[in-house]
Amino acid sequence: MPRLNLLEETRFEKLPVTVFPDMITASKTVAKRIADIIRKKANNNEKAILGLATGVTPIAVYNELVRQHKEEGLSFKNVITFNLDEYYPMNSSAMQSYKVFMQKHLFDHVDIDPENINIPNGALEQDDIAAFCLNYEKKITNYGGLDLQILGIGRTGHIGFNEPGSAPNSGTRLISLDALTRSDAAHDFGGRSNVPSKAITMGIGTIFKAREIILMAWSAKKAPILKKAIEGEISADVPATYLQLSDNVEFIVDQDAASELTRFNSPWLVKDCLWDEKLTKKAVIWLAKTLNKPVLKLTEDDYNNHGMAQLATEKGPVYNINIHIFNKLQHTITGWPGGKPSADDSQRPERAEPAKKRVIVFSPHPDDDVISMGGTFIRLADQGHNVHVAYQTSGNTAVWDDDALRFVEFALDLSHSQNINNTSLVDLYKNMREFLQTKQPNQTDKKEVEIVKGLIRKGEAIAGARFVGLDNEHIHFQNLPFYERRKVSNDVSYEDDIEQTMQLLQKVKPHQVYSAGDFSDPHGTHKTCFDIILESLKRLNKTEEWVNNCWLWLYRGAWHEFETYEIEMCVPLSPQEVERKRLAIFKHQSQKDRPVFPGDDAREFWLRAEDRTSETAKIYNKLGLAEYEAMEAFVRFNFNVIKN
Repeated sequence: MPRLNLLEETRFEKLPVTVFPDMITASKTVAKRIADIIRKKANNNEKAILGLATGVTPIAVYNELVRQHKEEGLSFKNVITFNLDEYYPMNSSAMQSYKVFMQKHLFDHVDIDPENINIPNGALEQDDIAAFCLNYEKKITNYGGLDLQILGIGRTGHIGFNEPGSAPNSGTRLISLDALTRSDAAHDFGGRSNVPSKAITMGIGTIFKAREIILMAWSAKKAPILKKAIEGEISADVPATYLQLSDNVEFIVDQDAASELTRFNSPWLVKDCLWDEKLTKKAVIWLAKTLNKPVLKLTEDDYNNHGMAQLATEKGPVYNINIHIFNKLQHTITGWPGGKPSADDSQRPERAEPAKKRVIVFSPHPDDDVISMGGTFIRLADQGHNVHVAYQTSGNTAVWDDDALRFVEFALDLSHSQNINNTSLVDLYKNMREFLQTKQPNQTDKKEVEIVKGLIRKGEAIAGARFVGLDNEHIHFQNLPFYERRKVSNDVSYEDDIEQTMQLLQKVKPHQVYSAGDFSDPHGTHKTCFDIILESLKRLNKTEEWVNNCWLWLYRGAWHEFETYEIEMCVPLSPQEVERKRLAIFKHQSQKDRPVFPGDDAREFWLRAEDRTSETAKIYNKLGLAEYEAMEAFVRFNFNVIKN
């Protein structure tokens, strides 16, 4: 019976999928499977032929293999490896080279024979590539084929660098990279313009010949493309769907990556459910959106025809369910994000008392505050709350080199106009010019350049916060040390970051804390900054009574909003408030027009922010609620996590 239930739950899935609670647990499982192959082959005096991948996805797997080598005696002397791909052109010693990546994360730490390492050569003359690719294929064949191929998946659905349009029988070859793939790699290259436009990759046909294929995916960022790969029709538009044709493939993913699969996202379509409050709200909103109907107009037939008959039977009549969910949505809307004084707050998202709250808005980068929650920020200040803003990092990597020079040139011109003999400033400018003229893509800036770029962003942030209504005493630049350390290594301590954050929290003793809640990238700055805040509150909770009365609200950035069913507070903005928010964003001039790291969205940040909040307002309106110009959404973090 349990097996039948599982088959029913996964009936939309066209290949085997194993879901783990987190990336670390899943990675250890994959590493064990690799280690088992290596040991089994070694016991039979055979070579283990492994197909390896690069990128963030397999790093934890390689870390575990290194641990097993050092602590459990796992030997790689019988291992021969073939990597999936390499950028072209690419010098093998460049920091973005996949050869450097593999040395750093695996090969330098185990006893593999360098002669047994095979990686596509990105430094070849283009006329030599075809012969190299043919030889790469022959070499794999001569070893008897790959015992195991591990894969990640790109947001275009590529496996290896087999972009949309790739054929299922393709072999190792030179290909052109998709624009989205290049955008995703932009951070590693110091901007999209520096990302190579081509790559050498194993073909899908080559991958298919492996005796075992494991595709790994972590984080919600991969959830949309993963759903297409697993549940979608086979299509050249999503090359990973070709894996549905293999009998030897398994997808190993974490819960976040699996979140859009039908069995998790819409479980009522595949099984009987335990209809708690959260799932009921999610299902009813899903139904209203699917049918493009207001919540109060949903009928019993609508429920029955869309997998929700069980809900109608257990919780009905359906109109009562509709009214209940409508009221839940309505109660999330408030024009008083700090709580409405002297009001009945039993149906409001925030407490009425104290009437004037102490608030800290944490901003991972110097513009996240106004981009993500600028209207609410303004509203809190206008309503007289004691609002502080804390800029957690300098954001200096997101400033163009020529902007840094321009500001120093201004300072030089100012000193000359005032007849100030500023020799040190002249030397600074000379050193910056010399460095920037020879700077390589993604090369770490010299300290003086970092300082100048950080000051540019600091000045913009101060201007934005002042425009909101804060004075200097309420503007805090933390400049957390991890941000600079991680430019050199990901293996850093966060202890002094936490200590500094604890000091600020102790000083303010806030009733409200606002933090970025963008967790789709577990290695991103937003997630790290949130983790620092959370750990700080955990420690303070042991000794500080005020933590029990502190609520933590999460906001989202300019790209994505919370799902409607998740939203617990929604702050409507008038047209005038939208304009004020826009002007606050405009204070960040270095990020306007053409930011260094724009992502895959060509719109300017202010426009993304306005479109996102406008879309939230439209969704609420379509669900049957009042029509607003824009709405900023928040989710309250479950504080029981840190209090237990």
